[in-house]
Amino acid sequence: MPCSRHTVVAEPAPRIGLNLLHLVPGETGGSELYARRLIPALLEVDPSFQLTLFVTPPAAASLAAEPWSNEVAVVTLPVDARSRPRRVLAEQTALPRAVRRTDVKLLHNLFTTAPALPPVSQVTTILDVVYRRFPETHAGLLALGMRVLVPLAARRSKRILTLSEASKDDIVRFLGVPAERVDVTYLGPGLDSGARPAPEADVRSRLELGAAPIVLTVSAKRPHKNLERLIDAFGRVEHDPAPVLVFPGYATAFEAELRDRAEQQAPGRVRFAGWVDDATLETLYRAASCFVFPSLAEGFGLPVLEALVRGVPVACSNVSSLPEVAGKAALYFDPYDTDAIADALEQLLADEGLRLRLAAAGPERAKRFTWAETARRTRETYARALASTRS
Repeated sequence: MPCSRHTVVAEPAPRIGLNLLHLVPGETGGSELYARRLIPALLEVDPSFQLTLFVTPPAAASLAAEPWSNEVAVVTLPVDARSRPRRVLAEQTALPRAVRRTDVKLLHNLFTTAPALPPVSQVTTILDVVYRRFPETHAGLLALGMRVLVPLAARRSKRILTLSEASKDDIVRFLGVPAERVDVTYLGPGLDSGARPAPEADVRSRLELGAAPIVLTVSAKRPHKNLERLIDAFGRVEHDPAPVLVFPGYATAFEAELRDRAEQQAPGRVRFAGWVDDATLETLYRAASCFVFPSLAEGFGLPVLEALVRGVPVACSNVSSLPEVAGKAALYFDPYDTDAIADALEQLLADEGLRLRLAAAGPERAKRFTWAETARRTRETYARALASTRS
């Protein structure tokens, strides 16, 4: 039977390209978690989504192991993934050419920078502008690149995504972006809270923790993370039995200075665990008496959310995005006041009632943050960007 001329054929959902050229497996921290969790959430929230991922060879191999890999198209660009300058060059040259060869209608750049001359409309997630607030965090060519590329990405994008109201305020202030062009999409947890932990006894033995109470901090070793003051504060903590401060995470250029400081301020009571697998990190969260996060500036504060999910009592900074994440489920301190950090740690270690209250409040607070909501808000941003393209 011939179709009626009034029959309406639904247009297929526009194909969205995801710029993942800066995803280096195992080396890009929270931004990698953002990418890996957002993609399946987008596919779940709207099965009509058509996604094309633009990646480097190591990322292509890593993402191929994801259970959703057969639901997306992948375009691999022959780029040296561990050379940031080469990734940046590819983003400005090879990526636009690759996008032109596809049917992508909108490009989403997930890692703060973007092509200056995109062949289609684009949305960019600017994770933070810490490089403006704390210039010492980046140095040399990287610092110059951030000062040039991030404002350029903001100007060349239809809309900006960021991870907190605090980051939105910074983007408006430092980059001159109108507030109405910036959308906030909070994150969900990064680690699988149902992951099987490693045996606690094995982790304690491997990291030489003994039976000591664990004060855990999960943080990149960079200047704005304020780890020097944390070490100084920890050295002032008086508690019996004496706690151990544990730093998991990859080494950076600042680690040697932190190790020296730890030997001066808290000899024998600080452990630099290096990179640990998810099972070990899960064990550390579960075994910790408390979690501390003294950062001076955060785009979101994913480690705080991880602690809340698991009911670990949290002490954290009262600045930047962290109150947005923790709400009333954390004990706050002034991150510039070493005595205040020490007092917060002593309170959590000594006051069982306080620990129990925060342990109960954390999971309830964490329920507000889901990847489904992140994906829903991201989809709304895509719709706004596409609508502005058509208008």
